[in-house]
Amino acid sequence: MSATISVLRVSGGDPMSFDVTVREANGETRHRVTLSQDDLARLAGEANAEAMIEASFRFLLDREPKEMILPRFDVSVISRYFPDFEKTLPAYF
Repeated sequence: MSATISVLRVSGGDPMSFDVTVREANGETRHRVTLSQDDLARLAGEANAEAMIEASFRFLLDREPKEMILPRFDVSVISRYFPDFEKTLPAYF
């Protein structure tokens, strides 16, 4: 089942803040995600912040259902739960 991921930047500071909605046939979840300028530069290559957030969610959804994704988190914590995150992330852009 394919998810639709909507990413809306709500703050452009450092860290940037995003509201993310994940929609699937069985419902939706909402998340508030932060991303530092340093993590964006280190992990996203040429991609923009919204693409980085979407790629991060695609990575997470390949590993757990949307209901298991934390409602509020910083992208930097993903590696604590999934050590292969930074190495695998480029494949999700």
